[in-house]
Order: sequence, then structure tokens, then C-alpha cells
Amino acid sequence: MCGRYEIHAHPEVVALQFGLEAQPELKASYNICPGGEILVVRLERDGKRVARHNRWGFGARLANARGETVAERPAFREAFRRWRCLVPASGFYEWQVVAKRKQPWHFRPIDRELFALAGITAIWDGIRSVSLITTTPNALMAPIHDRMPVIVQPEDYCEWLDTGHRDAQKLIRPYPAERMAARPVSMRVNQPENDDPALIEETTEPVQGGLL
Repeated sequence: MCGRYEIHAHPEVVALQFGLEAQPELKASYNICPGGEILVVRLERDGKRVARHNRWGFGARLANARGETVAERPAFREAFRRWRCLVPASGFYEWQVVAKRKQPWHFRPIDRELFALAGITAIWDGIRSVSLITTTPNALMAPIHDRMPVIVQPEDYCEWLDTGHRDAQKLIRPYPAERMAARPVSMRVNQPENDDPALIEETTEPVQGGLL
């Protein structure tokens, strides 16, 4: 799954990387949680890419959609077919159960400071909402969690966003483990009210198991 992520890129950088005509309204956040408004990039009817703020989660519980079943599951299949989107991110978190506690880890690609998470959008309870696509973990993620978010590479943005392409399922795959970095971070991430740059710094607290 993907329960939290963070973004601290400059709006101009977001506009350049995602091919937007205007800089999006974006405030840096280091602890973005389901249920809030998040920035998404999608295609308009005229084919232009636009940035909008959508609620994270189809309803109260469907913040993520499993990539293996997204094309068939009734809650997601129409959105996957017609309304795919990209979610700009600087990193994401996952939790490992260690000694009866949940230790947060921060993950990001090592070759880019801004990347795209795969998403789908739909009107849910009258609100434009987004769900993030997940897949099986790569070798880096596997010791921590049995799922990871799908990261879309820049050369695949067009294919993911253009719902005229019917083979987008092939883009639902783990990001190469050798191109990612991971570090344990502070337990402060566990409280949604905490939102500051220190959250993504490597913790000095002792961590057992996992990648250390």
C-alpha cells in the first residue's frame, strides 16, 4: 500500500517535468495523508495536461488500488479505463513491524528528486477523488512491506495519461530496486499533525531487522 508520501519540489520544477503550461499551486508537505487534498496531473478533453487538487481516497477506505485487479474491480475499472493521472512526489513512506512497533521508512528514486506516482481519479460522493496504484514490492521494499506504489517513469507519462492507450497495464510494475534509496525515519511520521523537513531525515534511533 501507500499510506503517506511527501513533496517539496518547487512549482516551476513540477510544471517543467510534467509538461504543464502554468505553475501549480503547491505547498511543501512532508506527511501527506489519505483524506486530504493532493496535487494530481491529468489530461483535459483538449489534450492539455493540467494540475488539480483532488481528495486522496475513493471514499473513506480506498486510498489505494491493487494494480493486479484495478482493470476489473468494479470500484476502479472505469477510472482506470478513462481517468488515469499522475501524482507528483518527492518520496513516500512505508512501515515495518519491528518488535511490536511500526517503524516508518522513507523511499525515493536515487536518480530523480521529483517523480510520479500512478493514480486514477473519479467522482466519489460528489467529490473528484484519486486512488494510488500499488504493485508487488521490489527487492528493496520486500523486507519492509508486501506492497509498493507504482512509479511512472517520465518516458511513460504520455502513455499513462492518454486513456486511448489500452495497454497501460504493462506500466504497473515495481520500480527497479537498484535505482531506489531507503532509510528509517523518525516515529514522528506516525502522527499526521507532524509536518516538517526533519521527518525525512534518517533516524538515529536503534532499528532492528529490515535493511540495517
